[in-house]
Amino acid sequence: MQPIFVSLARALRSLGQRGILWQLIWPGLAAAVLWLVVGILSWATLVESLVAWVEGLSWVGPWIGESELAGGVLLVLAKVLVFLLFIPLIYVTAAVLVGVVALPIILERVALREYGELERRRGGSNLGSAWNSVLAAVLFIVGLLVSLPFWLIPGVGLVASVALTAWLNQKAFGYDALMLHADTIEMQTLRRDLRPPMLLLGGLCALLAYVPFVNIVAPAFCGLAFVHYLLEALRRERTERGVSILDPLPMPTSTSGSK
Repeated sequence: MQPIFVSLARALRSLGQRGILWQLIWPGLAAAVLWLVVGILSWATLVESLVAWVEGLSWVGPWIGESELAGGVLLVLAKVLVFLLFIPLIYVTAAVLVGVVALPIILERVALREYGELERRRGGSNLGSAWNSVLAAVLFIVGLLVSLPFWLIPGVGLVASVALTAWLNQKAFGYDALMLHADTIEMQTLRRDLRPPMLLLGGLCALLAYVPFVNIVAPAFCGLAFVHYLLEALRRERTERGVSILDPLPMPTSTSGSK
């Protein structure tokens, strides 16, 4: 747990670096404006569609149709569920913008200042980052759609959203944080071995999406926290292996002249 809290504290400290705060703000603002417009244009249709779908369920539809109170409760719940649905959609949109555009800029600046001694072995690329972010977003949306029927159970929607967002965070930002400094093997090993704590860090960041105003910077702040967490883990892992963090990986010894 301590490395997770240290990474969050370092992320807060990095907000004082020049240009970092803006990179945290603009992706969330852009995603919020986009989905606000979509929400305004489609609110009534989405609510009516959800109500009609529930009323069409054979095990609950007839009972709702016979009760005016049940119909009113359903309408309120439908509005709440549609509102809650926009929160993860805003988050995943902002996360893609962070992964593709903002985080590479943040990584460059933060790494140069706080992890400058780490050799850059470039196991990833900007193209790989973009593909990884888009793939994570698509899988996130699929998971969100599959979980929608369970959102009718009070509390399940919030749990499902936080769990899916935690997975999204570790999937998207785990690649981005290591792509410059880790080699291919280090990226695979660290992301595999540290998956449980990465999910925990991603879950803590996911909760920020439900805090007013803070949710604007939550995706980018999460990416920044992953940068600190994984670059520190990479530095520690190289030290434990007894390999200088500044030296290149050992090359296989030559056996020229032997068969």
